[in-house]
Amino acid sequence: MSAAEWAILLVLSLLWGGSFVFTSVALTALPPLTLVALRVGLAALILNVSLPLVGARLPSSPRIWAAFAGMSVLNNVVPFCLIVWGQTHIASGLAAILNATTPLFTVVAVHLLTTDERMTGHRLTGVVIGFLGVAVMVGPSALVGFGAAVLAQLAILAAALSYAFAGIFGRRFSRMGVTPLATAAGQVTGSTLLLLPLVLVIDRPWHLASPGLPVWGAVLGAASLSTALAYVLYFRLLGSVGATNLLLVTFLIPVSAILLGAVVLGEHLGVRHYAGMALIGGGLAAIDGRLLRRVQRSRSEPAWPSDPGTFKGRDI
Repeated sequence: MSAAEWAILLVLSLLWGGSFVFTSVALTALPPLTLVALRVGLAALILNVSLPLVGARLPSSPRIWAAFAGMSVLNNVVPFCLIVWGQTHIASGLAAILNATTPLFTVVAVHLLTTDERMTGHRLTGVVIGFLGVAVMVGPSALVGFGAAVLAQLAILAAALSYAFAGIFGRRFSRMGVTPLATAAGQVTGSTLLLLPLVLVIDRPWHLASPGLPVWGAVLGAASLSTALAYVLYFRLLGSVGATNLLLVTFLIPVSAILLGAVVLGEHLGVRHYAGMALIGGGLAAIDGRLLRRVQRSRSEPAWPSDPGTFKGRDI
């Protein structure tokens, strides 16, 4: 991954880290299914309005729309509903730990299902270190309720597995020649069409009390920032760096959420937060591999040149 791609990954982690805040506010007045439908529906509206502004449009190929439907299920409908429902039963810290298993699932899935993203020792080591970093940063208090709501925890794990498969499935759009903006628009449009009938039958939103301005602000933030903009960046990265590298963002999301809490809400950062961030940084460096290769190369270079007339080793 280049420096620019790492920068986009960091921005994506901020956008998705903020979604935990938006979701917490919105769930005070909206049921989970309605919240998810509003999130993807408003995102679909924003992205479909944006397409003509940049001279683009949604593709009309049935083959591409079938792919949009598959991506909608794997990347929006299933994980969004499971995570939002899970957050109504377990603490957000525990949800963050369980969601951070996504790269673990992805490393195994891409090794079994693809030929160009094979599992390597440093990649697997980095994923394990990063996951430990998330657990340390969130802290042992998040595990107090572990086992008390087993179905909710299994739901978050199922969402993480769905994200892993979505990362593999979504690579086809760059090969089809669909732009990141059109892919994001097609995905959330498909998600809206799938969720709308369920919301009308199950939640009957016309019976709900009218939410206040903070809730509508949270829904708009989740739709515009954490969904519309985030998925444009998601598909931009997926086509260039692959599923494993992209889904490292789930390690960074808790970091972003905690830092946003410190900056915006004035929450205190403890020693475990810094220790966890250091572990996550070490895990990402191990997966990236460049720092490790540089260290190994420096160790393999001779301190003194074999030819006295040249100096290829260390400066003296």
